[in-house]
Amino acid sequence: MDNKLDLIKRKAVDIFSEEELEQKIKSGRKLTIKLGADPSRPDLHLGHTVVLRALKTFQEMGHEVVFVIGDFTGMIGDPSGKSKTRPALTFEQTRKAGETYLKQVTKILDKDKTRIAYNSEWLSKINFKDVIELTSKYTVARILERDDFKNRYENNLPLSMHELLYPLMQGYDSVALNADIEIGGTDQTFNLLVGRELQKDYGQERQVVLTFPLLVGLDGKEKMSKSLDNYIGIDESPEVMYEKAMKIPDEVLMEYFRLTTDIDINEAEKLISEDIVKAHKRYAEEIVRMYHGEAKIALAEERYNQVAKGGIPEDIKEFNIENNDEINICDLLVKVGFAPSKSEAKRMVLGRGVKVDGEIIEDITATLQPKETILQFGKNKFIKIM
Repeated sequence: MDNKLDLIKRKAVDIFSEEELEQKIKSGRKLTIKLGADPSRPDLHLGHTVVLRALKTFQEMGHEVVFVIGDFTGMIGDPSGKSKTRPALTFEQTRKAGETYLKQVTKILDKDKTRIAYNSEWLSKINFKDVIELTSKYTVARILERDDFKNRYENNLPLSMHELLYPLMQGYDSVALNADIEIGGTDQTFNLLVGRELQKDYGQERQVVLTFPLLVGLDGKEKMSKSLDNYIGIDESPEVMYEKAMKIPDEVLMEYFRLTTDIDINEAEKLISEDIVKAHKRYAEEIVRMYHGEAKIALAEERYNQVAKGGIPEDIKEFNIENNDEINICDLLVKVGFAPSKSEAKRMVLGRGVKVDGEIIEDITATLQPKETILQFGKNKFIKIM
């Protein structure tokens, strides 16, 4: 147990406080470990697994994990790091998005030891008197200590009252659950500490807060995010995961080994120093093994090698077109699902990322009869038009 706790502590950026963490662990109680999730983007990627793996270790130590889906707070939208007010989701949208979480998180967490909770269970029941009592616990000055709020306020950018309530609502989740420990990324530090202070105000023992690093994305600059398209999704196909893993910038590969796998650090360092290509392959194999199983590695590697040489894989998906009419290339990209909109499709074509039967298409006005055609975007997206 001491080794497992040391493993968690080594990967954490900050612990508030380490002494309290030791006391809680040594108490012998079954602790409640909390993690909150924003339902606006329910597709999990490797960046999310950094904290999920810490939760897994707590489960192995015999503690209960509560995965809180913010279906109620999602109607506000987490303002963390945002320079403008986020569009609010409806309650139905947050619930629908939350439904996909359990399937994904249990690729890492033990399903039988994981409790899924929706914060609408308690936040939807509080009345305005409760809200006033909650807001009395925190001053405006303290809320504005949050960097993103402070920057927007000082630069005369819109900062709505409901956004100021978000940290309090997230903090109240810890009160409702009487959480012992809450974990999250470093971008959530302020919100997690609000929960710690609110618990004290409500007469509870304060939760310990552990924050973990934000995994940098495939661009090597920004944190991993679906919106930046620099992510490796844990629900993506083995072939896509393998291919993306080979694209991880050399200078951050060690962080990927350290934060997202159980591979020994010394082994990873040796691999990287001796042969960076083999190190990438070792990482790609491990990620596919973790999320799809040993049997999927060979096929994923074979497909990667074939695509890397400029070939077209044999097992590509087919898409049926109902008629033989000519179709604009941008409309076709949208139709098959390669692009979410025509404007995005135009960007793809102008960026020289689109091929038809191996030929690059650069003209956004180009039309073609797509029967028996191989449409390709980038190196790893192929579809056969039938």
